[in-house]
Amino acid sequence: MARRLPTVVIVGRPNVGKSTLFNRLAGRRIAVVEDTPGVTRDRLYAEAIHRGLDYRVVDTGGILFSDDDPLVEQIRIQADAAIAEADTIIFLVDTTEGLHPADEELANHLRGLKIPIVLAANKSDSEQHDDLSYDFASLGFGEVFPISAMHNRGILP
Repeated sequence: MARRLPTVVIVGRPNVGKSTLFNRLAGRRIAVVEDTPGVTRDRLYAEAIHRGLDYRVVDTGGILFSDDDPLVEQIRIQADAAIAEADTIIFLVDTTEGLHPADEELANHLRGLKIPIVLAANKSDSEQHDDLSYDFASLGFGEVFPISAMHNRGILP
């Protein structure tokens, strides 16, 4: 019987870099990365390895709650299905845009979960950007990890 790999799900609002982080963790370009919101609609899966640990990483579309568009609702349903499978969640936010009301809405949605949630502040391309990540501590998930998915800063050794 094949063993079940731990599942790490990446969530966040649109255009925070979820697909870029997914590709980085997967070690290859699987997800399409564009500046246009709504490119990732369904869940994407890949097997990954980090420091000798095999796991499954899942990319999700951008989650919004204040939009009644049927497409946005379907993306949210897909993301919720991924969250239901998660052993750990990476909640990705964007340091360059700062704390956004959609981040707070998603934080409220995730808050009741009984699994670890890692808050990663993406687009922190240098140490000078790290200070921008501290605003996200108010979301209440403990330590905020400044990263740059594009430049592999704070992610993989």
